[in-house]
Amino acid sequence: MKRTFYTETAYVIGLITLALGTAFMERADFGMSMVVAPAYLIYLKVSDSLSWFSFGMAEYCFQAFLIIILAIVLRRFKRTYLFSFITAFLYGSILDVMMKAVDLIPGNGILQRAACYSVGFVMCTVGVSLLFHTYISPEAYELFVKEISSKFNLDISKTKTVYDCCSCIIAVAMSFLFLGFWHFEGVKLGTVLCALINGWMIGQWSKCFEKHFDFVDALGFRKRFD
Repeated sequence: MKRTFYTETAYVIGLITLALGTAFMERADFGMSMVVAPAYLIYLKVSDSLSWFSFGMAEYCFQAFLIIILAIVLRRFKRTYLFSFITAFLYGSILDVMMKAVDLIPGNGILQRAACYSVGFVMCTVGVSLLFHTYISPEAYELFVKEISSKFNLDISKTKTVYDCCSCIIAVAMSFLFLGFWHFEGVKLGTVLCALINGWMIGQWSKCFEKHFDFVDALGFRKRFD
C-alpha cells in the first residue's frame, strides 16, 4: 500500500530542499544549476554596486520577469502566476538564510566542494520533483515548464530538459556580457552536467515518489490556485 503524502507538505519540503540544494551548489563553485545561473549572474553583477542586493533578491526579480514572459507567450494571466511570484519570494528569502548557513561549513578543498555539489544537485532535483506534485504554484521556473508542457501537450521531463539547455545557453551569453570572454562565473562544468541530466533525474524522483506515495490534499485550497 502506498503512503499518503500531503501536497501542502510536499510544497514546504520541496521549497526548503530546493533552497538548501542551491546554497550547496553555490558553495561548491562548480557551476550553478542552469535554471538559476541567470539569476546568479545578475546577483554577481548588481551586488558589485549594491552590496545589499542578495542572491535571493535576484531570484525573485528574475522570476517575476519570467512570469511576464510566460503570460505573453500564452496570452493570458492566471491567478496562479501571482501565487508563483509569492513562492519565488519565499524561496529567495529561504535561500539567503541557507547561503549563510552553508557558508559555515569548513574547508574549501576539491573533495569538500565535490561533496557540496553532489548533495546540492540531488537536493535540487528532489525539491523540484516535490513541487511538481503540489497544487500550490511552484517557482516560475517550474511553472513555466508545467504550463508550456500542458498547453502544447508535451512530456514534462523532456520539456524540462529543453528548458534547462536554453537556460544554460542564456547563462553563458550573460557571463560573456557581464564578465567578458573566457571568464566564467556561475556557468561551469557543473552547469553543463545539470543541463544534460537534470530533467531525467527529476523524472526518476517523480516515478519513485509516485510508486510509494499517494499525493492528496490536506486542505481545500486547490480551487484558489486555479
